Amino acid sequence: MIKLTINGKAHQLDVAPDTPLLWALRDTLQMTGTKYGCGQALCGACTVHVDGTPVRACTTPVSAVVGRKIRTIEAVDSERVGKVVQEAWRKLDVVQCGYCQSGQIMSAVALLSQNRKPTDADIDNAMSGNLCRCATYVRVRAAIHEAAKALA
Repeated sequence: MIKLTINGKAHQLDVAPDTPLLWALRDTLQMTGTKYGCGQALCGACTVHVDGTPVRACTTPVSAVVGRKIRTIEAVDSERVGKVVQEAWRKLDVVQCGYCQSGQIMSAVALLSQNRKPTDADIDNAMSGNLCRCATYVRVRAAIHEAAKALA
């Protein structure tokens, strides 16, 4: 049994230690907000936080996160930064198809948790691992700036 703390709740999972965290979340726990994109940690659709740091759940084995705090998009609004980022996303109508947005939001929250006044370069660097097929990058950047203003 693998014991994980996800969104503040303890879970015991009957999965192999090398099972990707993404599949433990989606298939075992039915937490489908975290998306499968590429399976190679290249697109960022599967981004979650482990101890506050964004990681790609598709290539992170569950054995690597035992004893650490995992937060998914399902609980991102449990803290102020997450709420503010989601409000900015809605206000600026960032989402087009929406598939990549949970990963985008998780990366944006991680950035703003560490840097409340990011420059365009800071944003581009923090978001560089998140791909959007709809190319909403300009709106993503604007929403991050909007959220930063609200957090100031």
